[in-house]
Order: sequence, then C-alpha cells, then structure tokens
Amino acid sequence: MPEATPWRRCSACKKPIALGALYQVCSVSTCNRERTGLAFCSVECWEVHLPGANHREAWAVEKRAPASHLGEKPRGSGDPGGARRLLVRGAGAKPEPKVPEEILIISSRLKEYIRARSGYNTSDRVLEPLSEIVRRFCDEAIKNAQREGRMTVLDRDVPKA
Repeated sequence: MPEATPWRRCSACKKPIALGALYQVCSVSTCNRERTGLAFCSVECWEVHLPGANHREAWAVEKRAPASHLGEKPRGSGDPGGARRLLVRGAGAKPEPKVPEEILIISSRLKEYIRARSGYNTSDRVLEPLSEIVRRFCDEAIKNAQREGRMTVLDRDVPKA
C-alpha cells in the first residue's frame, strides 16, 4: 500500500508533515512569507533554524496542517484562538534583562564638538551624566514605540529636546 502524500516536509529535517498533523512555524514574519514558508515538524527542528535566522525575539507557533490537499487553510491560521504559542525563547514573561550601565557617549567626538564650538576642554566626568540623559530619552522613545504597538524605535518616538 503506497504511503500517503505528505502535506509538506519539515524545513529542517525534511521529514514529512502529514495532512491534519500539528506543526510549528516561526513567529517572525520574514520566516512566514509565501516564498519562505518555513514549517517544522517539532519545536526541536524550529530551534535548528534560529542560529542562522538571527532573530532578536522569536517563538514557535503551533498550527495544524490542512485535512486535505483541496486548498484548505490550516485550522487556526486565520483566527488567533486556533494557534497555540509555544513560549520557547524570547517571549512571554521574562526576567528583566540587565541593562548595561556603560558610557553611551563617544568621548573623542564629544570633545571634538565642544572644542570646535567653544575652544573649551572637556572632562571625562561629563560622559556619565550625558549617558544618563541619553538613557532617559531612549526609555521614553521605547515607551512611545510600545504605545504604538511597534517593536522598532523610530525617530518620531524620540522626545524633543
């Protein structure tokens, strides 16, 4: 008896994904474009693509393959309630990352600017307070991007000085 035709093959291990079977997709939109269309048979196979994908934040989303090849969409592909997120990496409640407290200002550029504008010298002790001001502006820009539902901070998010 011939083996049933698989719906697709796993993008990592190339094992068949059967019709009606559960499979994983990447939460990152560039992995889900029509031309890319990555599908993984397991979370382990999804994790295999992460090192090359260079995602900042990603997780596996569980979906179901169509029941037949008649052009049905996978169950759960159109409604948010049908797909289950598997919180694997970078999603959900996560501990607050340690924020670096290093200097954010390029010392040589700042000193060049102040010397060109005024002829004055600049103490290295100026760098920390200026870095703190930059952090506050960045925090406000992050809040503005979050309020807009974006994961990218744009120039319009930065508060006016």
